[in-house]
Amino acid sequence: MKCPRCAADDDRVVDSRTTSDGAVIRRRRECLVCFMRFTTYERFEESPLRVIKKNGDRVRFDRERIQHGILRACEKLPVAMADVEDAVQRIETRCQGEYDREVPSSVIGSLVMEELKGLHQVAYVRFASVYREFKDVGQFMSELETMLDEDVAKADER
Repeated sequence: MKCPRCAADDDRVVDSRTTSDGAVIRRRRECLVCFMRFTTYERFEESPLRVIKKNGDRVRFDRERIQHGILRACEKLPVAMADVEDAVQRIETRCQGEYDREVPSSVIGSLVMEELKGLHQVAYVRFASVYREFKDVGQFMSELETMLDEDVAKADER
């Protein structure tokens, strides 16, 4: 690996860990020239997954785009970066496991909303308002009422 700071390709692995599902190996590396530490990820590369957009276009699956969307929804909220990365990994794993070559963008949006619901409720509502293209406050309130009803149902189960 080339160092992001000095571009030297002389480094050592300081720490290696696998994700909970074992699909990715996270490596902490240290450049032996400038001593900067950086993180790399190893993952199995399957045939490239394509996303079918609403307008019918087909584009390459981009995990960074999913991560960016989640980060935007979680902006200024107490959500750990590791939790975001785990959510993105779960979304990517599900898409590749359930779809052979092409996945509809609506499926990805639903998976992101599912993950955000577990990360932070405010992030979920932020994403939902953009993803579902709320036209007025009524749609926004309807989504909030659904969330509150689910919270009440979970509290009753306990």
